[in-house]
Amino acid sequence: MNIQDLMRDNIKALKPYSSARNEYKDASTNMVFLDANENPYNNGVNRYPDPQQSSVKDLLAKQKKISKEQILLGNGSDEVLDLIFRVFCEPNQDNIITLPPTYGMYEVLANINAIENRKVILTEDFQPKINQILNTVDKQSKILFLCSPNNPTGNSFEESYVEKLISEFQGVVVIDEAYIDFSKQKSWLNRLNEFPNLIVTQTLSKAYGMAGIRLGICYASKEIISVLNKIKPPYNVNELTQQKALERLSKPEEVAAEIEDILEQRDWISAQLKEIPFIKTVYPSDANFVLAKMDNATKRYNQLIEKGIVVRNRTNQPGCEDCLRFTVGTKKEGERLIETLNEIE
Repeated sequence: MNIQDLMRDNIKALKPYSSARNEYKDASTNMVFLDANENPYNNGVNRYPDPQQSSVKDLLAKQKKISKEQILLGNGSDEVLDLIFRVFCEPNQDNIITLPPTYGMYEVLANINAIENRKVILTEDFQPKINQILNTVDKQSKILFLCSPNNPTGNSFEESYVEKLISEFQGVVVIDEAYIDFSKQKSWLNRLNEFPNLIVTQTLSKAYGMAGIRLGICYASKEIISVLNKIKPPYNVNELTQQKALERLSKPEEVAAEIEDILEQRDWISAQLKEIPFIKTVYPSDANFVLAKMDNATKRYNQLIEKGIVVRNRTNQPGCEDCLRFTVGTKKEGERLIETLNEIE
């Protein structure tokens, strides 16, 4: 597969903007910087941030055992996904494939970029319909989005299914691994170099507990990353975000302990939900949330709101009729949730 053939011609021909910090990169030297029209009075953030986030990438590359040149950082995963759209999808011409129920931003970004979204609904046990997906594509199908572990269902896709899709889909396959740190399955990062059309996205918003700093991560071939770098805004990841990311990434033991607590709490909540009379099904989860089927999701959602507990009503998603999604909180929050569910009628 020639990845260049999948890219938009105008993107391949584009000459990227060169910022001041791209032209002179060593900001650590004792130099007088009069090149970027910055305020000269030091307050910690008066200078523009590193446009390539080199320190964060260096640490990620070491931890993930991957080349630094295979990493792109964005202002949240949504920016990363939008950049992928803009590289590979020609507006009003190309299409993408999504597998509902899934993360809603894929469709939003398709609409923003004037791209057709062809939907192939998952099976009853929330797995991809391989043959139907491959029969839905045509020459204008540029991206297949696989969210695994999936949101809102919580399950991971079978490895053999994913491998078949990556191998046979003649476009780019994006595996959204926002919840991979909560799963027993291995990340597809381990096989990134096997597939030139594979892109893996991750985030610091979930397991790392840094939703507020908005840092999304994209892993792909050097070829894909180099083109994504051409079109990203020059200073898309601010200095404070880079500092907080480095601080958190430098404490892997702390993150691992929090993940362990969340998984323990998730299993406890799942077991407790199964004892609630009006809950029909509690689906297995590889994420930091649990999807459960109610007798009447909207009724139960409103009852919980009245009791001061906010969950997510997913009943309008295909295959998730009368389902509520419960994020795993602290032990105290989980106990309050179960206590309240046992009280309402």
